[in-house]
Amino acid sequence: MALFVYPLAALAEIVGCFAFWAWLRLDRSPLWLLPGLFSLAVFAWLLTLIPSDAAGRAYAAYGGVYIAASLCWLWLIEGQRPDRFDLVGAAICLIGAAVILLPQRG
Repeated sequence: MALFVYPLAALAEIVGCFAFWAWLRLDRSPLWLLPGLFSLAVFAWLLTLIPSDAAGRAYAAYGGVYIAASLCWLWLIEGQRPDRFDLVGAAICLIGAAVILLPQRG
C-alpha cells in the first residue's frame, strides 16, 4: 500500500507547494493557490491511508520518498538534471525510509 500511496502523496505535495512557488517566486496569478490548496489537502488525506499506528512514523518514512520525488520534479519539470550528490542523498533517504517502514512491529 505504501509503495502506491507515498509516490502519489509526494506528487500532490510537490504540486501544491509548486503552486505557491509559482505565485510568490514566478509572479503567477494568485489563482494558482486554489489548485495548490486542493493538492495539499489531497496530500494530507493520502498520508492517512498509510498503514501505521503512529502518524510520526508514517511521516518520517514519507520524507525519503518526498526527497526522491522532488529530485524527479527537478529533472522532469524544471529541466535540471540531479547531480551525483543529489542521487546519493536520495538513495540514503530511501534506505532510511525503508528501515523505518518495513519492520514488523508488535
